[in-house]
Amino acid sequence: MASQPIATQPIPPATDAADAINGGEDSPQKPARPRMSTRNRLLFFLTAWLLVLMPFLFWWSTWFGRPLKPKEMSEYLNDNVHPRHIQHAIVQLGQRMSQHDASAAQWYGDLVRLAANPREEVRSTDAWVMGQDTAGPGFHEALVKMLGDSSVVVRGNAALSLVRFGDNSGRAQIVSLLQPVVITTPSAGRVIDAATVGTMIHQGGLVAKVQGDDSQIHELRSPVTGRVRLATGTGAAKTAGASVATVDPGEEQVWEALRALYLVGQVDDVPAIRPYERELPEVSDRVRVQAADTERAINSRASK
Repeated sequence: MASQPIATQPIPPATDAADAINGGEDSPQKPARPRMSTRNRLLFFLTAWLLVLMPFLFWWSTWFGRPLKPKEMSEYLNDNVHPRHIQHAIVQLGQRMSQHDASAAQWYGDLVRLAANPREEVRSTDAWVMGQDTAGPGFHEALVKMLGDSSVVVRGNAALSLVRFGDNSGRAQIVSLLQPVVITTPSAGRVIDAATVGTMIHQGGLVAKVQGDDSQIHELRSPVTGRVRLATGTGAAKTAGASVATVDPGEEQVWEALRALYLVGQVDDVPAIRPYERELPEVSDRVRVQAADTERAINSRASK
């Protein structure tokens, strides 16, 4: 094993052998390093531990995959103060329903009730989950009512779930999921901020700000997850109801819509499907294949 090199710094002259060994009586002693007290060490390690633990606890408390006990399930489904708790419980029910877990049925009444919840994210999750069990009492009727919801995502999820019931009454809403969403301004004014073309936007994400003629600032948000295709530049003047931006729907939304139209689509829907058959960078292979399969299925039904 290689040893560390010996220090070459010279030893100061000593008056005798003892002084040479002890460094001499007058040799300056190196000051001892101050040691951290036990209390401070404990505080240091506790702080470091909390810095690691707190993010984990936050993630654990908000992660929808965390299993809920029956008591928690009931509490979360009725927690109107924390909408994410309601979503967490709904997602958990959806997983149990997809696994044909009979215990989920005890909360089916809550799913029907939540179809009228004031929070859009709760209704959209609820609409999707009710499609997991076509035998759920009241599910079909609740989903039909949700076709008239104010949210495009809620209407779309309700329509997709109805396909599982063999009900194509939401076909128009499914086709709309393939089409870009136009973001308009509620009042006349000037664009003071806008997302750039190509920006990915989550549902509820800020697309633009418009300062109205009354100096009030309006934040325009995307109702869907997607990519900004067109956007008005900063400083442009707009009249009430004018288009400020256009958002193309995200891949997951498009793919689910194409799968549903494979089953219930009609010839009139083909023009909305064909743009996704093109070999474009923004169209994935998965979507392109599904679009082609969907058009073939529609044409096959029409020819019979």
